Amino acid sequence: MLLELHRLSWKGVFMKKSILFVSLMMLGFFPWNGLPAETSPATTAKTAVGDTKAAYELRTAMRKLWEDHITYTRNYIISALAGLKDVDAVAQRLLRNQDDIGAAVKPFYKEEGGNKLAALLRDHIMIATDVVKAAKAGNKADLDKAQKKWSANGQDIAAFLSSANPHWAKKDLGDMLQKHLDLTTGEVVSRLKGDWPGDIHSYDEGHLHMLMFADVLTDGIVKQFPEKFK
Repeated sequence: MLLELHRLSWKGVFMKKSILFVSLMMLGFFPWNGLPAETSPATTAKTAVGDTKAAYELRTAMRKLWEDHITYTRNYIISALAGLKDVDAVAQRLLRNQDDIGAAVKPFYKEEGGNKLAALLRDHIMIATDVVKAAKAGNKADLDKAQKKWSANGQDIAAFLSSANPHWAKKDLGDMLQKHLDLTTGEVVSRLKGDWPGDIHSYDEGHLHMLMFADVLTDGIVKQFPEKFK
């Protein structure tokens, strides 16, 4: 009896320590080794010039904006494919997110730069709606046309960003944006097929990918404007 109580006691201690460790890991006190480094959600706020408050705040804000981007894109896909009544409201919220992203870079790239990025991202969303409509209708010709236009828009975004910041390589950004498009398409296709595990996998991968993309943008800004992050 005493031996059994001893075992239960140590089991309780182990469980409490395990919960504490996982909690600390999620807060970033320990490295997250269960995912590729490129897309780890526990990436710290450290940047090229150090872990300053200003850099941390930018990283946090940028991640929130791009999480909104991936989240409301998914909400739109679900609503549009299911014919839900909230589809227009979701679309408007998604478009607002593109304006929010543009506004976030205006302190660094001025009004013109922020407005240009917002316009390119709005095009990105409008083309996405064409992709969803064509896929839902089963119109392969229209789908191929929309996807080519979508990819071209991604390259336009990459070109604009790389022209604004020498620390953002055009090819790298172009590849990352194309992966975003591919993963988003994966959500659409999987939902149309009723492949729910595939749909969830595409979203999970896309979510992590967007966090990584947001961090790349933050790092580039901090490197380009180190005086703002001392």
